[in-house]
Amino acid sequence: MTLIIQQDGILNSEARDGPLIPETNKPKSPYDNPRLTLVDRFIDEPRSLRVAVIGGGLSGILSGILLPKKVPDIQLTIFEKNADLSGTWFENIYPGIRCDIPSHVYQSTFDPKTDWSDQFSPGPEICDYWQALAKKYNVYKYAKLCHRVENAIWDNDKSVWRITVRNLKTDTSTETEADFMLSSVGVFNAWKLPNYPGMSEYQGILRHASDWDPTFDPKGKKIAIIGNGASGIQIVANLQKEVERMDHYARNKTWIAASWAGDDRKLEPQPYSDEQKREWAENPHEYLEFRKTLEDKYWRRFGTFFRNSQENDSMRDQFIEIMKRRLVKKPELLEHIVPDFSPNCRRLTPGPGYLEAISEKNVDYIRTPIKQFTRTGIMTEDGVHREVDAIICATGANVDMLPQFSIQANNQDLRDAWSEAGHGFPYTYLGLATPGFPNLLFVHGPQATAPSGTVPQSVETQLTYYAKLLRKVSRQGIKTIVPSAKAADDFTEFSDAFFAKTVLTDNCSSWYNGRHPGARIHGLWPGSAAHLTIVRQDPRWEDWEYEYLSGPGLPDSGNRFSWYFGNGWTRMETKAESDMTPYLKVPHEVDLRSLHEEWWVAL
Repeated sequence: MTLIIQQDGILNSEARDGPLIPETNKPKSPYDNPRLTLVDRFIDEPRSLRVAVIGGGLSGILSGILLPKKVPDIQLTIFEKNADLSGTWFENIYPGIRCDIPSHVYQSTFDPKTDWSDQFSPGPEICDYWQALAKKYNVYKYAKLCHRVENAIWDNDKSVWRITVRNLKTDTSTETEADFMLSSVGVFNAWKLPNYPGMSEYQGILRHASDWDPTFDPKGKKIAIIGNGASGIQIVANLQKEVERMDHYARNKTWIAASWAGDDRKLEPQPYSDEQKREWAENPHEYLEFRKTLEDKYWRRFGTFFRNSQENDSMRDQFIEIMKRRLVKKPELLEHIVPDFSPNCRRLTPGPGYLEAISEKNVDYIRTPIKQFTRTGIMTEDGVHREVDAIICATGANVDMLPQFSIQANNQDLRDAWSEAGHGFPYTYLGLATPGFPNLLFVHGPQATAPSGTVPQSVETQLTYYAKLLRKVSRQGIKTIVPSAKAADDFTEFSDAFFAKTVLTDNCSSWYNGRHPGARIHGLWPGSAAHLTIVRQDPRWEDWEYEYLSGPGLPDSGNRFSWYFGNGWTRMETKAESDMTPYLKVPHEVDLRSLHEEWWVAL
């Protein structure tokens, strides 16, 4: 039996386990040769979990900040394919890139930046903010930059993920093991060029917006912009004045919003004054009030997503009037731009300067489908050929949310399971995990954000949920955890019923439905951001299925308490210097709402 050393002496095995009773004096009882062998461990010493996070964007950075604070003794690794952290804000450098959400909203809830340069800051400043946050909280010590995950295979015998990772600097691959894998690759991570006939024959400059060449000078050139999503709208507005001629190919009609939540949005810079920045830095309570007032508006717009609602009808009328005013030079464009579907069926885009740009004489707004590329330009289906010096494809990324690398478990690949031949959409339980794939979690993936609220807050609450899950696993001797198929099916059934009432199911192509009108909505949570926050506060552990650990060298007993309860002791009580009564406080410091609920307090 193990001896337990105390500061003031030795607690021997007899003191810990009780005196031995001679065999001759022992009556027959259930305690004779019990079936279960106790695991000699202390309940307050959770096992260390190896957790691999795939992706180092906003979600990956927040994982590196929050998980080490919330999950004791975690062994965290963040694999990032780029040369630095910050994800889409590191990759995208096209002209005019900005966040269409206010700077003071698109930031962490716990460490805000009071000196943003602009109401809607440019991409490089956003990139700098998230990288600065990563440095401040020492996230880089967990990061493996220039490391691209190639595949991940679940090992049923060892209950680990075997992850193959390629070092892009050395072009060598290695395999690593993790108890848990968190996919944090982002929604718009895998950009792709369109597939038009003749693309390989084109002799001019051909780029995707997310693969922008900073040496490209558009001045005086004839260029084509394909796509009128967020990036296409920003590029058109910012390059129109520099180019000789611009052909803008817009396959879909789209709503151009004034702003997301009533905040005035302009093409020109909207800088904060030095006085404002100084006041916010020196008066944290004043800054908090400003921030709460600004961010509150993004939690109040949920009603605009419901079909035939007064809020959505008013939004439609407002947008049409705004678009009329801004298309005054070419009013004939209005009928080619205003959609048949309701606002919010697709993600709204404020598009400052966009309608004004396409109204200028040097811009042709083209709805005719592209037939093919030629050596010198683009030919549309009506036979018109337009020669250009450069073609910029602002055609977005894959929005089916299928992983870019193979994830295999229990004789199935996640890409196949979610493909048209499988479920036909990203099939999950609450946007957290999927049946059949143990110890696999999704960060800011399918149905992870609501129609209202903010992205940073949503990612933080999801990671907080995962911290609760990982603590449960590490403390309670859980080997594997996976959502039940019934729980995932019930979630899908509820989602279908909810989205049927919203404009999200209008006949439009959006990243919410994987660009397939009528397909299941998998890009948003079926409820408001406040609704989602409440769901994440108290996990429904009954919706999960578990396998349990046995002690080292012991047979698999199948007993859920064997590893968890250990030897019946805590390590704390074997140390004379430990505080065994941390629950006792000065009365006025006691908050009854949190009494005995603080997970980081042992007793």
